[in-house]
Amino acid sequence: MKNATFRQLRVFNEVAKNLSFARAAENLHLTPPAITMQVKELEGHIGMPLFERSGKKISLTTTGEYMLVYARKILATVKDAEDAAARLLRAETGVLTIGFVSTAKYFLMRLLADFRALHPGVDIQICIGNRDQLVSMLQNSEVDIAVMGRPPKELQTRAEPFAAHPHVFVAAIDHPLAQRDHLRVEDLRPYDFIVREKGAGTRAAMEKFFEDTHVEPRMKIQLHSNEIIKQAVMAGLGLGFLSLHTIGLELEHKLIRMLDVEGAPVVRAWNVVHTHSKMLSPAAESFRYFMLEQGEKQLADQFGRFLSI
Repeated sequence: MKNATFRQLRVFNEVAKNLSFARAAENLHLTPPAITMQVKELEGHIGMPLFERSGKKISLTTTGEYMLVYARKILATVKDAEDAAARLLRAETGVLTIGFVSTAKYFLMRLLADFRALHPGVDIQICIGNRDQLVSMLQNSEVDIAVMGRPPKELQTRAEPFAAHPHVFVAAIDHPLAQRDHLRVEDLRPYDFIVREKGAGTRAAMEKFFEDTHVEPRMKIQLHSNEIIKQAVMAGLGLGFLSLHTIGLELEHKLIRMLDVEGAPVVRAWNVVHTHSKMLSPAAESFRYFMLEQGEKQLADQFGRFLSI
């Protein structure tokens, strides 16, 4: 494998991440034949196939799974060396890869626009997933820094809270509970809930709330998107438990009702996170400081008024 190139390792990693030659080609701005050639050359250096092909589907061979671990270590080391060089040059340029949970997209884009205005030399790449997926991205050095709620215990990380993150119960405008004030948790027991998938931070916060209050909710529908949950709640399919930061437009236009439930909102924290082993580039350090200095204010300006409704 001594003749393998960094380009071949990057292509291999991208194909393995997406399990698609076409998607890897799109992400790396190469043609599919170029991707295939790079993988075949790497397989030639190793002497064994890295992927199994079944029709249009591909999967990693056992060799591929082992080689992927080492390829990612090599690529992460190269990225750290590049970041160290940039730090020595004090140049806030290059690529900054930010991972965030899907709930953060409702406010983070505005913050990213402000950050880019201050640091126009930085190119930003974003990766979105649920909490478990983001932990995996951090572990595999696929992101430089992450924005998430509950920081991972699975990894050695530096997690710094930058803003309050309230979660609230919501219902359709014409739901029987929508016109009532000062609801007890027991009042929610007879109604169906629409929930996020296992591994989502919102789901974990909801389960912790009901565990602490000794009430077992009727979780009837599981969906993988805040947007779909909002639509389902507004259609009257059940109650929801969502981040306040996902429902600003719906509250403003009176499309959804925030319920006045005892013990809610459930306030967690937004954190900016990176692994201890990660040497942050100047761009990543600038983004970290920006979030710590600006995040709370921008979120309060955007969503604070809804907590007084």
